[in-house]
Amino acid sequence: MSWPASSREQALAAWRRFLPQITRYAAQRNFVDEGLRGVSRLSPALRLGLLRPEELVRDSLAQHPLQRVEKWVQEVCWRSYWKGWLEMRPQVWRQWRREVRQLKAELPAEVLERARLVSEGQSGVAIMDHFALELRQSGYLHNHARMWWASFWVHAQRLPWALGAEFFFQHLLDADPASNTLSWRWVAGLQTPGKTYLVRRSNLERFCDPQLLTRHGRGLAQLDDGQVQPWIAPESADLSRRELPDLPQSPAQLEGRIGLWLHADDLCLEDGVLAGLKPHSIAAFCSEAVEQDMGLSPQRIASIKAALQDGLARASAHFPCAGHLHEAGDLAAAMAHWASRERLSTVLCMMPNVGPIADALPRIRQQLDGLGVALHALRRPWDAKLFGHARAGFFPFWEKTSRWLAANHPPQQLQLL
Repeated sequence: MSWPASSREQALAAWRRFLPQITRYAAQRNFVDEGLRGVSRLSPALRLGLLRPEELVRDSLAQHPLQRVEKWVQEVCWRSYWKGWLEMRPQVWRQWRREVRQLKAELPAEVLERARLVSEGQSGVAIMDHFALELRQSGYLHNHARMWWASFWVHAQRLPWALGAEFFFQHLLDADPASNTLSWRWVAGLQTPGKTYLVRRSNLERFCDPQLLTRHGRGLAQLDDGQVQPWIAPESADLSRRELPDLPQSPAQLEGRIGLWLHADDLCLEDGVLAGLKPHSIAAFCSEAVEQDMGLSPQRIASIKAALQDGLARASAHFPCAGHLHEAGDLAAAMAHWASRERLSTVLCMMPNVGPIADALPRIRQQLDGLGVALHALRRPWDAKLFGHARAGFFPFWEKTSRWLAANHPPQQLQLL
């Protein structure tokens, strides 16, 4: 099974094919079948910035009023909500990474072994084992299957949510630090206190392809309604909110030699506020240290590299300027070497979202400062607008966002896209 995650051209083609279905999305999206006919499968492309959520919203509202496609547009905006929520609480991401390391060091060997078996599709509940293997093999799972499996991991198997979140982050081609971390916290009952998501056989039988359940029915009785009870680990994360960092949305007047840094949070630099830039060099980096620390699967690493190569090819053709993908043991040192070799005075990029790339920013700035090179990070107007709405729960976010979208419809007048 192939996914539209390796190039923008493929992603746009997949989006054009799915666009006529968006009016049926609300009715179809929860059904899990082997063809995944009710969902777009565009999330890998959205995760890597080959497509941007504002493009999908703009195209959707070009053909339909918001009320007719609200569930589709709402689901597209969920990713922006999660990102904005985490931007204001980056310590939740850092706490998850610390918790993963601590659990691996301190959990009893038998618990770690059970976690390994469940993640390798050897739990004894065949439908959950099928989903685990599907994720490993394809790099994708239907969102409803993700919820079932995460609930099975936490509430049925009594395994730490943080380790399950790492398993998803390692294998999902669309694994986003915000969506993945916070969705797992939600299933575990930590994101919205008092609310857990419990996998139930009746829900599986309602929304899962009957042929899947027939072929993978062994152990299904373990998920009979009422069998799975909430198992909530004590909360350890600091949920206090900081103000959203105020970042420029367009580049200032710059002099000297400019380098453009392309990263896997935004791979459409030729379309947006940097489109008029005249860089002297364009570079992207694959960090072996990050890949090893996060334990990313070979399939996921290959997907990221293919998307980076596509982003570089488009950027090189647009600006025009040669772009190169660098294999980096140490991202900060590799960027400093690039800046020094190209005699850059400024490096420009779109601001990485909270996650592995943003984690490297302090050291990158330190290395570049030592060379007298300024690093300027910009935020897309769409992100600045929607992130600012993500101060609390999703429904207050959606109330503000839907009002803004409706007020600016039709999309020819849509602001900040």
